[in-house]
Amino acid sequence: MEAQMVELARVAGTAVVTLMATDAWERTRDGVVALWQRVSPARADGVEGELEATRDDLLAAREDGDDLTEQELREEWVGRLRRLLREQPEVADELRRILGELDPRPQDTGAGTVQLRAEASGSGRVYQAGRDQHITER
Repeated sequence: MEAQMVELARVAGTAVVTLMATDAWERTRDGVVALWQRVSPARADGVEGELEATRDDLLAAREDGDDLTEQELREEWVGRLRRLLREQPEVADELRRILGELDPRPQDTGAGTVQLRAEASGSGRVYQAGRDQHITER
């Protein structure tokens, strides 16, 4: 299996489990179930039940502060998606599309214009930045 597919499975499995504890949970579940419905209709209901069980386990693990269980759940879904991609590589584009629709990051990441204006007098200092700024003074 090519590295790109393995990476897609890693990203998708991690995203699915992470999104289980967010407002995007229902959309995530519906997208993953629809994917399985298309490629293996007989397994789609089982996958939906497994997603629901994983979500219950995830929420319990977070409540208990059990990071190890959360990591295991991620790895479990990474493995499931990796096997799906190995058996049905043609679903990669659909999986990418589902992830793109669920991505909570803003889509417009282009550079914008930032205008800054500052004035200092005496021994005053001005620090300005259009993005991250780290200042170390001693």
